[in-house]
Amino acid sequence: MWSYLMRKLVYYVAVTLDGRIAGPGGEYDFFPAGDEQQTAAYSAWTNTLYPETVPTAYRAAVGLADAPNRHFDTVVMGLGTYRPALDNGITSPYAHLRQYVVSSTLESDTDPAVTVVPGDPLALVRELKQEEGTGLDVWLCGGGKLAGTLLPEIDELVIKNYPVAAGAGVPAFDGAFDPTVFDVAERTAFPNGVTLTHLIRR
Repeated sequence: MWSYLMRKLVYYVAVTLDGRIAGPGGEYDFFPAGDEQQTAAYSAWTNTLYPETVPTAYRAAVGLADAPNRHFDTVVMGLGTYRPALDNGITSPYAHLRQYVVSSTLESDTDPAVTVVPGDPLALVRELKQEEGTGLDVWLCGGGKLAGTLLPEIDELVIKNYPVAAGAGVPAFDGAFDPTVFDVAERTAFPNGVTLTHLIRR
């Protein structure tokens, strides 16, 4: 038995009604956010609760430039999740976190602040979860194939459900058939139709 609380892997992600986290081409600009007032209230609430999930380039604009990390100190993502930032010349999208990109094709020297993991992501996550230190957890940022692979190690889900059906695209979990039960710990509904649900692995 560990003498300290093991870090958790938390999948924090936006999902459509049909379980997609992005469109077929990686699109995510179709997620409805409501009118201006609704969008501002929803963004302020989620940004305050999870400030570390706001990309570094946008933190100052939303008043989070010096905000401490509340839940996570590490982020793990697949190449598909990392690619939009990279395509815009941003090689370190979450500079306020330790960043790991799971990819067998990405160059290892893309950015000194980003660790490229070409091998087994399960081994990586198990190692990260056993670290001692800040008491903060590991954020699984996406994408679907990585989440499917890491499902055995996902301890909690924070799902932002948007009232839109994509019809096709990247599934939240794209892996083998492996029914895994999570219990709802908390659910918050917003006027823009989004619900945020916190679930804990049973």
